[in-house]
Amino acid sequence: MCRIVNLSIVSNWLRLMSLCMFILSLNGCAVMKSAQEKSWFSPSHPEGEVERNEFSVARGDDVIGRLASIRLEKGDTLPDIARHFSLGVNAISAANPGVDVWVPEAGERIILPLSFILPDTPRKGIVVNLATMRLFQFKEDGRSLLVSTYPVGVGTKERPTPTGQMRVVRKATWPTWHVPASISDDHRKKGNILPATVPPGPQNPLGEYALYLSKSGYLIHGTNKPASIGLNATNGCMRLYPENVKMLFNDTPVNTPVTIVNQPYLVGQRNGVLYLEAHTPQEGSGASELEKINEKLRTIEKKAARTLDWRKIKEVQTEARGIPVPIFEIRQGSENDAAKKPIEVEHPDTLYGRPEIPELKLDAWYVLAADVRDEIDALRIAAVINHQGPHIPARVFSKSNSYRVIAGPFNDINEAKEAAKRLKMDLDIDGIVIEPVKEG
Repeated sequence: MCRIVNLSIVSNWLRLMSLCMFILSLNGCAVMKSAQEKSWFSPSHPEGEVERNEFSVARGDDVIGRLASIRLEKGDTLPDIARHFSLGVNAISAANPGVDVWVPEAGERIILPLSFILPDTPRKGIVVNLATMRLFQFKEDGRSLLVSTYPVGVGTKERPTPTGQMRVVRKATWPTWHVPASISDDHRKKGNILPATVPPGPQNPLGEYALYLSKSGYLIHGTNKPASIGLNATNGCMRLYPENVKMLFNDTPVNTPVTIVNQPYLVGQRNGVLYLEAHTPQEGSGASELEKINEKLRTIEKKAARTLDWRKIKEVQTEARGIPVPIFEIRQGSENDAAKKPIEVEHPDTLYGRPEIPELKLDAWYVLAADVRDEIDALRIAAVINHQGPHIPARVFSKSNSYRVIAGPFNDINEAKEAAKRLKMDLDIDGIVIEPVKEG
């Protein structure tokens, strides 16, 4: 699976790694320069004031939240920004086409798509829209309706998340994962033997909290792979960020109804303005869902006795950026709501959940994951590895005319071998295990 390299061959190179770390520590000057350059950009909102999850729904309205924007800093990845603002990878990528997910340019301003059109369903209990990969939880608060919303990871094409009516039948903290036979068989074919059960802990894909649904075998749960939120990455269950599933778990009683829908095209109004939100349809559902929303728009057009801008509608549907776009003024003088620009947000000092890279240790084990000529490629590979779950730390070092991606440190050879095995299983990377430096 992986080759053990005697460090007598590469000891000088590993010592160079330590020197590289010292050189990298001198980047404080560049950080100070970045802080000075930020002074001209005065955000109107501290990031802590930006609402991510809890919204009040006005009577007759279908649109919640507000778009925001943030200026990226060196070392940011879109998954890190997404998690900090409770967005899925799908949402932040679609809202910012052309931006590198793993190595975006420092200084680039991106949209935070924190505005949502509610799914076209009864507003009761939990509603999951597979097409938008977002969960909505509705609660009555006296005379008003409150909604909590979180991004989710959903099933793959091979094992899709089912749609329909369900309910929460039980809840569990620190759940044990009973591995389904089909998943066990898939892993066995790849040379990875799974146990019959996986106890609570970092290797458990259910995370710390699980809500079991009335449809047998399907759960809403946490995850040890937070970078998969907003992706078709599960075996049919719905997974949330660890911090989000804790809130949902505490706020959801047993017997709560759960409705799962697939609505890539959404239309709704707020303050007299009609909005359209479009997402890339899941495979096989595009044509039928497009016809459904167009029929709904034709009905609105007929009722209003005014022509909609079908050119703009088609543009929104084609771009599929997942952002509510104003397409029609229902009430005259309602354009003020639609004209609101995204609020500018300060970059947080620390991005919540961003993977931390341990310091290098010469007496530790490492895995050489890649040796490439392009620095951006190396940075991208390192970022992808860093966001594996459970965490595998990785960093980039330059050597001659190439860039090496090194994973580690690991405490012993078994940890290093296990990391190399996971790199092969998850990313098809053939890692080379490197022994510690031997003094003398």
